[in-house]
Amino acid sequence: MSATLSPLITAQELISNSKIILVDARAGANTFENYQKEHLEGARFVDLNRDLAAIPENQANGGRHPLPSPEDFSKTLSSLGISPSDHVVVYDDKNGSNFAARFWWMMRAIGHEKIQVLNGGYQAATQEGFPTNSGIETFEKTVYPSQEWKLPLADIEEVEKARKNDQNIVIDVRDKSRYDGLTEPLDLIAGHIPGAINVPLTENLDEHGFFKPADELAEKYKTVLKDIKPENTIVHCGSGVTACHTLLAIDYAGLPIPKLYAGSWSEWSRNDREMATQKTE
Repeated sequence: MSATLSPLITAQELISNSKIILVDARAGANTFENYQKEHLEGARFVDLNRDLAAIPENQANGGRHPLPSPEDFSKTLSSLGISPSDHVVVYDDKNGSNFAARFWWMMRAIGHEKIQVLNGGYQAATQEGFPTNSGIETFEKTVYPSQEWKLPLADIEEVEKARKNDQNIVIDVRDKSRYDGLTEPLDLIAGHIPGAINVPLTENLDEHGFFKPADELAEKYKTVLKDIKPENTIVHCGSGVTACHTLLAIDYAGLPIPKLYAGSWSEWSRNDREMATQKTE
């Protein structure tokens, strides 16, 4: 599925375009309270756990942030006052737009083409002089038609087969220390899926926290992916959120978007699957 827009928009481009719906996808502690204190003027709030995931009672079933159903996501878009023809820009303030990238992927996955992530996030916009506001923005709700996920997904069984097949590639975008099993701040067990390669998402960014140029990312990912077909490429992280950062980078590079394993390490490590560390491979 091709998009008519770049997946990224600069703060300067944002300032010069008044016909955009802004979405604030910042995450962390007290997110809604922080949004109420200050956000980019006009931005509507979306919550990672409530709106962009369907948190299960047992994280072995889908990991920490399983995708909601497309129907539920359509309801979220309706509550945000978004229509299929709207130009939407989403931002956050974490590590080069991790949570914003999840919203971007979900929008693209239901076929919404006019969706972009603010390169550099909240800080880039405020530094360029984009106005801020406090409180809660008011807007009219819409009815966003229910869709199906149209971007490719992989489940745990497909990952199990892919990791053993040299015609497939499984990419883990977490920090190297987590991949190596040296530390694990979020999940119960440290390590990685055997056979997966580590390409940290931080490598998508320059020293200022902006995405590297598209041609540089294209050269990088052509080297990583080699001749593996897009349908045989699976990208994952800890819980299927930050993996979207790399999927965005690959799309920005002009390459086909690979499969997302939304369950990621948080699901894999809770299902008595084979696990590896730097010492075991």
